[in-house]
Amino acid sequence: MNRTVSATAGRRVPAGRVSSRPRAERARQLADVLRQQITAGRFDAGRLSRRFGASRNAVREALGLLRDEGLVSRQPGVGTVVTTPKYGHGLDRLAGLAETLTGCGTVVNEVRVVEAVAELPAAIAERLEVAPGAGGVHLERLRWLGGLPLSLDTSYLTADVGAAVVAGDLTGRDVFALIEERTGCPLERAEVAVHAVAADANTAALLQIPCGAAVFAIERRTRVRGGRAVDVESIRIRADRMILRTTVPRGPVSG
Repeated sequence: MNRTVSATAGRRVPAGRVSSRPRAERARQLADVLRQQITAGRFDAGRLSRRFGASRNAVREALGLLRDEGLVSRQPGVGTVVTTPKYGHGLDRLAGLAETLTGCGTVVNEVRVVEAVAELPAAIAERLEVAPGAGGVHLERLRWLGGLPLSLDTSYLTADVGAAVVAGDLTGRDVFALIEERTGCPLERAEVAVHAVAADANTAALLQIPCGAAVFAIERRTRVRGGRAVDVESIRIRADRMILRTTVPRGPVSG
């Protein structure tokens, strides 16, 4: 007797009835459901066919999709297991990575670049709202968690704030925490843009992922109280290790 996954997660197609949708589509939809369980920490590989009313072939293809994403692996004598846990990072609060991942382990920063820049690139100066000749500080860090690289962070800070930050503990602290502690200026807000990109060869090598693998690209400009821009960042995060989350209220419809 053949059963298939319905378009609505968890609702089964009646026994004896075969879905007209292609198996690849059914496998993709099942993979979407299983991916949600993985990110919520509730994945259970047992009896998937019965629990989701899916054919064995659809289950096999769905698990294959998740293996291709690096989310699960097949271990002899054990079965299908989650390969690497994903960590949640909220977008509804301004917080550094180590602060966000409190309780998940120690974030270690590999400092790759720390340099004073006499002439800022024009695009960076524009984002920092200063003249290029005002100079600044360029900082690049590879951030590790659980023995694996998690993100590659490139920052440009204004000259005064950057000088204060680089005098602090760059290997063990978030830049946000150092800005507030060493300058006495509380952070106020940040403008954030998130998009997905394929990792270039250099980024992939640093993050230990295949060239062309998907990464989250985050562009962020951070301001201290009073609205002054002090830090612009370009962050590349392994999409196989991080989930970006937020809660979005529905307000009045504009226009």
